[in-house]
Amino acid sequence: MGPQEMVERALELSQNDGCVVLVDEESTANLRFAGNTLTTNGVARSSRLTVISIAGEGVGVVSRASVRDEQLAGVVAAADAAARGAQPAEDARPLVEGVPQSSHWDADVRPTDIGVFEGFAAALGESFAAAEAGGRKLYGFAEHSLTSTFLGTSTGLRLRHDQPTGRLELNAKSSDLKRSAWTGVSTQDFTDVDVAALDSSLAQRLEWAKTRVDLPAGRYETLLPPSAVADLMIYLYWSAGARNALDGRSVFSKPGGGTRVGEQLGTLPVTLSSDPGAPGIACAPFVTAHASSRQSSVFDNGLPLEPTGWIKDGRLEALLQTRYSAELSGLAVTPGIDNLIMTGAEGGRSLEEMIASTQHGLLVTCLWYIREVDPQTLLVTGLTRDGVYLVEHGEVVGEVNNFRFNESPVDLLGRVTEVGANERTLPREWNDYFQRTIMPPVRVPDFNMSTVSQAS
Repeated sequence: MGPQEMVERALELSQNDGCVVLVDEESTANLRFAGNTLTTNGVARSSRLTVISIAGEGVGVVSRASVRDEQLAGVVAAADAAARGAQPAEDARPLVEGVPQSSHWDADVRPTDIGVFEGFAAALGESFAAAEAGGRKLYGFAEHSLTSTFLGTSTGLRLRHDQPTGRLELNAKSSDLKRSAWTGVSTQDFTDVDVAALDSSLAQRLEWAKTRVDLPAGRYETLLPPSAVADLMIYLYWSAGARNALDGRSVFSKPGGGTRVGEQLGTLPVTLSSDPGAPGIACAPFVTAHASSRQSSVFDNGLPLEPTGWIKDGRLEALLQTRYSAELSGLAVTPGIDNLIMTGAEGGRSLEEMIASTQHGLLVTCLWYIREVDPQTLLVTGLTRDGVYLVEHGEVVGEVNNFRFNESPVDLLGRVTEVGANERTLPREWNDYFQRTIMPPVRVPDFNMSTVSQAS
């Protein structure tokens, strides 16, 4: 049966007070390459059914992959039984009502396929030839997915969102494999990916790396590119849950109780926001919660999402809120949204222009292996990877050793001295989970490179 019919039948089968059904149909296509040669390609499809049953204030959630027609009744019965045996849920609220049905609810699901790479693959082949001629080797992968999510509830909601997601990770190495550089891009359909330009930027970085400069640990003026900024701001965003703040468990907790909403985090006019309709990084315009957590609630499924400012002109404006946490905090309901945008003042400079105005500092390519050290300050640690470069008098003069860093993305907002022009980017560390970001490069006058890393 199709996903729409599965939603309807599951809702009919449930015997409890309320029911939410989510069906996710996903298709993926990928290309992988190494040493200037395509190595593998493939396509796959998957389906997952999630039934959320409500009995009084008890909730039962059962999720299964590839459910066959004859298995549906058993999945619903299991969710119903789990709800009847559950303790009252603290986030229990009436299910959402009154949201108009999605206009394309009844349309067929059209999966992605290998044809999405048609133009891209030809350009990639040309870059393989250019890299071979230039004495470098390209490694990486391209992946495209299309996920169609169908949401139905016993209160009448019938909502659908089709989410295209694409990413390219490209790594260039010298012929002796001793020098390495990385870049990556996020895309909806690969028609906007300029492989030649990406390869050219990697070739330049490999040239920079021919000169090696060893530096000690310390605090350095550092230019962080959009990709590295995305990794830090995503972690800030994930940590901005209102429940943890209210319970005194996060950097956004106010001493003595409450949250820091309304406080100034930085002096520059930095804005961090999300918008389900943002061009190029559009995402689901309604809540899809497969399970409740401290930052999401199954009772909020279908709740419309609006453009939300998390930080405005350096001031903390909002935290991730369910209807339940919003009642506790007295703040607006601001659920999580699956994209993130950071902007500074108008007229921000490009990364290249920021390099040209740097007298002495470091240029970081990307960050890696980011882990939390202290939730109270959101101190995180991690490594640099695939290129840290020394900038002298406006020019890159060589590659330096890698470092381990210790920094708080919240603290950084109060210390950055320049925010450049933002662009769509791909985070290096978190792109398995979060890809839709628009970020600027930033200048940090005293980025903490805490120790020298032996990684190469």
